[in-house]
Order: sequence, then C-alpha cells, then structure tokens
Amino acid sequence: MASRIPQLQRFFYSHYFFGGMRQAVGVLLPALLLAGVFQLYSVGMIAAIGAACVAIIDQPGGPRRYGTNGMLGAILLGSLTAAITGLASSHGVLIWLVVPALCFIFSMFTVFGKQGGLLGFACLLLMTLTMRTPLDPHQVLMHTVYSFLGGVFYFVFSFAVHRLLWHREEQQALSVALFATADYIIARSQFYDVNADLEASYRKLIHAQSAMTEKHQAARDTVLRELPRGHRRSDRLRAAALNVFIDMVALLDSLVATHTDYATLRRSVPDSDVLIFARDALYKLAVNVSHIALNIARNRGVKERNSVKAELRAIEYELEKYREAGLVEREPEVYALLVQVLRRLRNATRLVDRMAEHTRNAESAELVDMRLDKALDRFLSRQTWRIGMLTSNLRLDSPHFRYATRVAIATLIAMTITALMPLTGLDAVVPGASMHGYWIVLTILVIMKPGFALTRQRNGWRLAGTLIGCGLALILFNVTHSPDIYLAVLIVTCVLGYSMIQLNFMVAAISNTVFVLLVFHFLSPSTNIVIGERLVDTFIGCGIALLCSYILPWWEHSFMGSLANAVKKANHELLKTGLHYAALTRAQAAASQAAAAPDSGALDAEQHEAEVRWRVARKNVYIAFANFASAFYRMMDEPIKRQNNVPELNNLMIQFHVLASQITAAIPILASLPAVPEGIQKSLDAVGEYLDDKDAKPPASIETEGELATLAYPLRQMVKASQLIRQEMRGVAAA
Repeated sequence: MASRIPQLQRFFYSHYFFGGMRQAVGVLLPALLLAGVFQLYSVGMIAAIGAACVAIIDQPGGPRRYGTNGMLGAILLGSLTAAITGLASSHGVLIWLVVPALCFIFSMFTVFGKQGGLLGFACLLLMTLTMRTPLDPHQVLMHTVYSFLGGVFYFVFSFAVHRLLWHREEQQALSVALFATADYIIARSQFYDVNADLEASYRKLIHAQSAMTEKHQAARDTVLRELPRGHRRSDRLRAAALNVFIDMVALLDSLVATHTDYATLRRSVPDSDVLIFARDALYKLAVNVSHIALNIARNRGVKERNSVKAELRAIEYELEKYREAGLVEREPEVYALLVQVLRRLRNATRLVDRMAEHTRNAESAELVDMRLDKALDRFLSRQTWRIGMLTSNLRLDSPHFRYATRVAIATLIAMTITALMPLTGLDAVVPGASMHGYWIVLTILVIMKPGFALTRQRNGWRLAGTLIGCGLALILFNVTHSPDIYLAVLIVTCVLGYSMIQLNFMVAAISNTVFVLLVFHFLSPSTNIVIGERLVDTFIGCGIALLCSYILPWWEHSFMGSLANAVKKANHELLKTGLHYAALTRAQAAASQAAAAPDSGALDAEQHEAEVRWRVARKNVYIAFANFASAFYRMMDEPIKRQNNVPELNNLMIQFHVLASQITAAIPILASLPAVPEGIQKSLDAVGEYLDDKDAKPPASIETEGELATLAYPLRQMVKASQLIRQEMRGVAAA
C-alpha cells in the first residue's frame, strides 16, 4: 500500500507557500529598489510598510473579488489611518486618545466577517508602525504619500500576478481541497477498524470535516469565480478544473451519505473481513486522492494509482457468503448496510478514477454535467458590507463591541505602561524600552482575538515564537557577519512568515521575529540590544493581552444555542428541498413513461432547479455544521466553569451529523421509487415535525420489502436523530 504524501511536500505545492512568496516579493520589492538602488532607506521602509498592510488582505484561497475590494479599502483607509496617527504622534495626550479610538473602530470591523477582520487589522498595523517615531506636521503628508504609493504598488503587483497565474491559483486551491478530502477519507476509514476507539475516531472525523469544509469553500470561491464560456484553451483549462471540483464534491456527498451505526455493525459482524476490506479500500482511495492533489499542484497528469478492485471483489465474495448463510433473512438491515457500503465504495472509486482522467485530458475537457453550468455561481459565498452592521452592534451584549472594548483598553494600558517606564527605572535595564511602546501595542493586536481560547492559545505561541526567534537571531549575529547571508535569511523568513500564518502561528511568529530583528540590524548594525528590547516588549504585551481577555469576555457557550439553531434549520431545509427534488424526479420518471407528455420540458427544468436547490442546501448544512463543531471545540479549550451544557451539545453535534448523513443517503433512494409507501411517508413527516419542535407519532414499523430495506436504516436513524435533537435543543434552551 503506497504511503501518503509528506506534509512538507504538500506545503511547498500549496497556495499557502505560493501566496507567501507573492506577498513577500510584493512587500520587499519597494524597499529593495528604493533602498538598494536609490539609497532612500526611510522612504523604502515606509513604502514597504504600506505594501505589507495591503498584503494582509491578499490571503490565498479566498474569493478574488473580495480580496480586490479589500485591498482597495486597505489602501484608502490605511492612508487615512497613517495621516491621523502621524498628526497625533507628536502630541503626547492626543496620541493617547487617537490610538485606543482607532483600535476600537477597526476592531469593530469583525462584524463584516473574516475579510472585515483582516481589513481592520491591516489598518491597525499601519497605525502601530506609524506611531513608531513622532512625525512633525510637515512630515505627515510625505509619510502618508509614501505609504499610499507602497500600497498601490502591492495592489498592482498582486493584480498582475493574479491575472497571469490564474490557472495556477485554481490548481493550488483545488489541490489543498483534495488533500483535505483525502484526510477526511482517512479519518472515515478508521471507523471500519475494530481496534480503533469509536469516540476518538469520531472526534478526528469532525475535525477533519470542519477543516475540509473550509478548504472546499475556498476552492469553490476560486474555481467558480469565472466559468468557461467558449472553446479557447483557457476555457478548456477552466472546464478541467471545474470537472475535478464537481467530482470532488460528488465524492464528499457519497462519503457523507454513509453514516453507519458502526457499533451495531461491529456487534453484528465483529470478525468480518468486510470491515477490513472497506478500511483498506478507503485508505487506498485516500492515497489516490492525495496523488491527484499533488499532480494537480504540479500541473501533471496522474499516471499511477492504487487499484481498489481486489478489495471490492473480496467484499462481494464475503457478501455472497453472508447471503448463503441466511443473513438476509435473519438481519436484513445489517445486510442492506453492507451492500450500501459496497455501492458507495464502487461509486467513490469511479469518481476518483474520473478525477484522475481529468488531469490527463485537461486540454480537451468538457463539463461532466452541462446542466450545472448556469447554476454554479449560486454556490459562491456572499458577503455584505453595510454601515448599519457597525451601528447595530454598538451595544454591550454584542461580542464584537466587547472585543473592540477589550482591545481599546489593552492598548490604553500598554501606552500608559510605556509612559511610566522611565519612572520605574526599566529604561536603565533595557535602554530605550520606553521608545518601543508600539511593539507592545503590536503584540496585543496580533494576540487578542474575539474568543478567549484563541487569545490564550496565541499568547503561548507568540511567546514561544519570540523566544525562539530571538535565540536564532542572536546565534545568527554571532556566527556570521555577512550581509548577503543576512539578506537571504531575511527573504526566507519573510516568505515563511506570510506562508505559515494560516497553518502554524508559532512558526510564523518565529519567522516574523527573525525578519524584524534583521530589518533593525540593517538599519542599525552596531548593536544587538534590540533583541532584548523586543523580548521584554513581547512579554509585556502578552501579559496585558492575557489580563484584558477577562474584561467583558464573550464565552463560546453564548454562541452555541444560535449555532445549533442554524444547523437544525439547515438540516430542515435540506430535508424539504430533498423531498421536493425526489418528488419531481418521480414525476419526471412517470412522465417519461407516458406517451409524449407535452410538459416534459418544463418538468425537466423544474426538476433541475430542485436538484440545484438541494445541492445548495447540502453545502449550507456542511458549513453550518462546521461552524457549530468548531465553536464547540473552542469552548472545550476555555475554563471548565465556562463549558456549559457539554453533554447536550456533544450529543447534538453527533445527531446533527447523523441526520445530515441519513438525509443525504435517503433522498436518492426516495427519488428512485415509483411511489412512497405510507409508513415511509409518515416517518418523513415525523422528522419534519420534530425539526419544527412539534410532537410527532412516527409509525412503529415501515415497509422493508426488496429495495425498501436499504431505506429502512436511514429512516429510523433520521427519526431517532430528529427526536433527540428536539429533546437536546429544549434542554439547552432551558439551561
């Protein structure tokens, strides 16, 4: 069995590394040109700072149109921030008022989501670096202009890179999503290992699914942003990437629709080789998906793969033995479950093989589903920016208002401590410490996040990263004095700092610390005391951030009720749209059998629209569930006394996952039936009533003859899950 792709190889072919290189080049180029060619060191620094703030918005894996608008916003708001901070920097009292006020305003930008948070942080970074040295009024205009031009340079540079390398970006976004899908398949394969603990396997699966949902949405926003419209080479390349994406989503849907009662399966057939063969088949499929991901990132066709035929044929043989032994009569539902596992594995194998084929025939690609061409833009993420979103959150019960207040108070404390440093004698220990209050403020802004758990986590990573970075810089300065080596290390650490910020915050902190210390060494090569200054400032900033995280805290349990309602609502919508799609599919099948049905074209269009709505609802369930699961695990990192309703929320998470999986499994079967039997229809009605928080009376038994046996287990699980969801939701609401 082939090994999985090493993490380091995955990183170097990912859009994280590519995006880090793009950001590093766009930031360093103005400084290197102005300082190295024209000897304008201070101008080059200011321009690089302006470019760095715009680069924060240019994150890999997001919708390009939002990134473009965000960068333009960063240029305009950043320039305004630089001007305001520069004018206030030479007035001791005024800067005390301006900095906390700006921190509050831009921290409130988190109401606009991830892009808003990045824009706010970009402006705050520019504010912090502008207050580094007091500016005279006549210097403020030139400082603002240089910063503005640096931001404009990065915007033009990034826009040109995106236009030239658009296909490369699509490939890398797809590659990251495929790697996440492979990790999810690996996590799911562990359920078929009788030696693996089910609870531990389930936790790994939820983490893998949450990460995968985020990567899939990033790929969706990248691949679907511009669809193929003709037959040019660029359109064929877009069609090839789109085909891989469509099959990747179909593979995910096929896997999600296989939630099985693994405990029952282990009890019913504990020594069955079927479980071993299913585990091995999933592992091989995961390896195949990983190889497809790597080859897409390399712009190569997949030539080698692992064959799953042996495992599939072995499962067929084992099922035949069970049938001959009378398992069909004794436990028809268990046998139907095993048959479903085989069918899903066959379907997954077909989809993985087809994805590999897309990589080999990229130049002559046609869409695998032409009907989806005009509906794919409905799967893109939407983002709204309204001033009312800010004003409506100016209240004490708003988590965004509380977060902004904490940040403003923390920066005010930091500036007070900086002003009091000469009186405490700290300047005698660390000369110039009172002049570097901006670094304390910067540390606070980097560490403090809306959630308590993330703030505490980043606090530890930042401290460890700064300690290690200072140690590495000290070793470097004592080992060599070569400016060429310093410049090479500076470039490498800049690339790593940008590349690792979304993957490993501590590594990013180490890289950024070494990078900043090298920059200051180039500006003032005669002393290494800046290392001690940065270390002391970081400790002070971390301490302030940790203490202020207890001011007006907003604990995760406060969100859990609304997030649970969102998942329940998404599941209910999935059920309704799925039943509508199944009904129209049955009607279309009946019409096609009738002689020359006059409205068959309209019925086909209506059925296609219902299918698209069902797919959109399915995507929304994945996103809502990922948000709920992520918040739950963040809550588990908070103090124990703040972890409310843990058993109920954990059970809700399990039942939400079961319900979505069984709805996804049941709808295609319902669509293939000529008619829905009475018992099955009553069970479906009961599920809807439970999700509406009403009393329901599901039937004691349902039809299980023939193909209906494959529907019996999903239906029972749906009824049970919806009933438990209603019960747990009431318990959480009462608490």
